[in-house]
Amino acid sequence: MTDTPSLPEGCEISTDPGRVDRERVHHWLSTDAYWALGRTREKQDRAIEGSLNFGVYETVSGEQVAYARVITDRATFGWLCDVYVDPSVRGKGVGGALVAAVRDELRSYGVRRVLLATHDAHGVYEKLGFAPLERPEHWMALVFGQ
Repeated sequence: MTDTPSLPEGCEISTDPGRVDRERVHHWLSTDAYWALGRTREKQDRAIEGSLNFGVYETVSGEQVAYARVITDRATFGWLCDVYVDPSVRGKGVGGALVAAVRDELRSYGVRRVLLATHDAHGVYEKLGFAPLERPEHWMALVFGQ
């Protein structure tokens, strides 16, 4: 069906929200992620608290090198967002392995649909089973400014 990439040696994935380096994640997203530029730390902390969090960590140092979160009821639906891989480990398969772990975790709950939005990483997500919406005209959004 889809790729199941593995993490590079020396890395591990955890869903323990206590391991999330909140300062680092906030810095990454608020300064380097086009979708979250300028996001406040308070808002980022609330997002972490209300989500299923995935972190990739170096096993020796414990340093966090990637992050993703999912807004989900853990039964029927999930929204994958804030996927970020530190520039120092990009191109090593960390992002693909992280998204595959998210996919597999949500599948284990019986979630039927996982959505995401991306400006520039369609190829990464397609390899992991994501596809454009079949009927985008059926979907709507309510957007409250920033």
